[in-house]
Amino acid sequence: MTALRFDDVWFGYGGHPVLRGISLSLDPGEAVALLGPNGAGKTTLTKLVVGLLHPDRGGVWVTGRTTQGRTPEQLARQTAYVFQHPDQQLFARSVAAEVAFAPRLRALPENETKDLVEAALERTGLGSVAEEHPYDLPPAQRKLVALAAALAQQPQVLVLDEPTQGLDRTGMNRVIEVVRKLASDGVAVLAATHDIPFVVEALDRSVVLVEGELKHDGGSRELVWDETQSRLLGLDPPQAARLSRRLDLSGRPVRAAEVALALAPLVR
Repeated sequence: MTALRFDDVWFGYGGHPVLRGISLSLDPGEAVALLGPNGAGKTTLTKLVVGLLHPDRGGVWVTGRTTQGRTPEQLARQTAYVFQHPDQQLFARSVAAEVAFAPRLRALPENETKDLVEAALERTGLGSVAEEHPYDLPPAQRKLVALAAALAQQPQVLVLDEPTQGLDRTGMNRVIEVVRKLASDGVAVLAATHDIPFVVEALDRSVVLVEGELKHDGGSRELVWDETQSRLLGLDPPQAARLSRRLDLSGRPVRAAEVALALAPLVR
């Protein structure tokens, strides 16, 4: 069973089409980048996954069930969504209470809720600020609070909208680790992003939207290695990938650590 499926999905605002015939699917454990210029329809597509929007035509299925007629609350058992701007979703009086909200809404035993909260805070590096009010934290940490709350939902599909925007390298590494662990645990991750270094490090597959149409679907490594394709799609590959391509390194490494390892014999 696929974790997420779009079947010929059309959607528009006020009669203006934003998504045009989108068909794609994600299997459990896939980590997929959703790329494209501003206005391409990325955020609209992500909102369709969690029931914030519904298709005008076509259908969206999450874990084999249609989203049509279902609310975000009804889909929350299967899906979690982290907004681009965390202030749009944070409301509790402490970080711990924010993260505990979804487990308590499901009426989980308090000891199980406590374990979920502690695990989510540890994975996002927020254990030391558990009792702080989210709005007393800087924006980058508020973004991680929203991610921790999504982890505590135990979703089968996690949707991220610009998850590394505003984060420093430490914060970005946290998100990379979280995404990799979720994928290894069988969670499907769809991340709308402009951050190509993050894509290369965390997301093995990339789909590209241009003016509401799906223009590319394939491996992230192959996409950033292909200079012509990257340029046509308006993508800027990370510096490590550009260096690897220029030197034609064996194995075509594109992640920073892999490129450094491939370069080591050449600089001895």
